[in-house]
Amino acid sequence: MGAALLVLGLDPGTAVTGFGVVRGDGRGAATLVECGVFRTSPRDALADRLVAIFDGVTALIARHAPDALAVESIFYARNVRTTVTLGHARGVLLLAGAQAGVAIHEYPPAEIKKAITGTGAATKEQVQYMVKTLLRLKTVPSPNDAADGVAAALTCLLAARTTALLEGAGRSR
Repeated sequence: MGAALLVLGLDPGTAVTGFGVVRGDGRGAATLVECGVFRTSPRDALADRLVAIFDGVTALIARHAPDALAVESIFYARNVRTTVTLGHARGVLLLAGAQAGVAIHEYPPAEIKKAITGTGAATKEQVQYMVKTLLRLKTVPSPNDAADGVAAALTCLLAARTTALLEGAGRSR
C-alpha cells in the first residue's frame, strides 16, 4: 500500500534552520536518515545569512533527492519584525525546493503538533517525545530546531499515508 517516500522537513529561521530527512516505507514505518541545523551569525548581513541557508538546503536536496519538502508555515509572532524575518527564511527554503522541482508541502505549527501528538496544543517536549517514539530513536533529535524539522517531515509522511488510505478505501467500494 503506497510507495516509499523520502521527505526533507524544514523548520525555518534566520539564526537557526532545523532540518530532518525521514524515509517512509509506504506501510507506516519511518526511519530518520539525517537531521541537524544550519546556523548563521547575527553579525552577518541578512542577505548573506539567507544565501547560507539557501546553499545548505540546496546541498541537502542534492545529497538526498527527496520526494517532498515539508516546511513549517509562518506563525504570527507578537513582534512583526520576527514574523517578517521568518518569512525571508521560508522564502529561500521554498525557492530551493521549487528550483529543484521537489513537491512542497506547508504545515502550520499547530497542524504539525496535532499530526505528531494528536493535539494542536502540544508542548515542544510532547512533540519531541513522540518524534523519538515514532522513529524508535534512543534520544530526541537535537537541537530542538532539528527535532522540529523531523516533526515536519513526519507530518508530511503521515499526511501521504492518510491520503493513500483514503484513496484505497474509495477504490474498494
